[in-house]
Amino acid sequence: MVIENVSTGSGSMDYFRFGRGEKNLVILPGLSVQSVMGAADAIAEAYRLIEERFTVYVFDRRSDLPSPYTVRDMARDTAEAFKVLGLDDLCIFGASQGGMMALVIAIEYPELAGKLVLGSTSAHLKDAQFRVIEEWIRLAKNGDREGLYLDYGREIYPPEVFEQYRETLIEAAKTVTDKDLERFIILAEGARGFDVVKELDRIKCPVLAIGDFEDSVVDSDATMEIAEKLDAHPDFRLYMYTGFGHAAFDTAPDYKEQILRFFES
Repeated sequence: MVIENVSTGSGSMDYFRFGRGEKNLVILPGLSVQSVMGAADAIAEAYRLIEERFTVYVFDRRSDLPSPYTVRDMARDTAEAFKVLGLDDLCIFGASQGGMMALVIAIEYPELAGKLVLGSTSAHLKDAQFRVIEEWIRLAKNGDREGLYLDYGREIYPPEVFEQYRETLIEAAKTVTDKDLERFIILAEGARGFDVVKELDRIKCPVLAIGDFEDSVVDSDATMEIAEKLDAHPDFRLYMYTGFGHAAFDTAPDYKEQILRFFES
């Protein structure tokens, strides 16, 4: 898997792509301790079901981050990257913070969003929903790499999955650099106060929101609020899991099939 870079007027951004399909699908990952570019091969393997029908692009955040750097800033920079690469009318899957970015893109750049899947995300990150992220920020500021990775895993995964990956998370924590922590803090802080609820009626493309009733990061109320606000949208669908946690996009065995069915419908 080759990591590529795209330059825009505001900076540059890493991305990778895979698949052979004529239609383009973009994945906007959620907040992570380290760049998802290091997991490019694993991500491509996880989405191999989709690669026959789509050419898939996975984008990182901007390489050199200003501070502060809000979710809206992230979305606008990513939208500019789409334009430079000649991408439009996209199938976009945004997970967690990536879903927040996807909402902004669909609102502000409707020509870029053909269909939208929102995974475990929020249109209005209330203070109570930010508490988990606040703890991650505290651990990162204290330089507690292992504590951060373990708390991150504990919150996004169901207990049995967390225990399965505990040692892997501990080993990954040993590779976290000071720059990784600085970057993580800026990106995590960027979600504070995010709110596009009053703008959701500007979304014109079909939308599928997928959540889990046992999401301990943004909680299921976040997905249900999106559903309530988009209920009158003629092309809105909702799907809720139970027991797969915030990272249902990784843990639910049929999640990729859900995405594929929606994008092909």
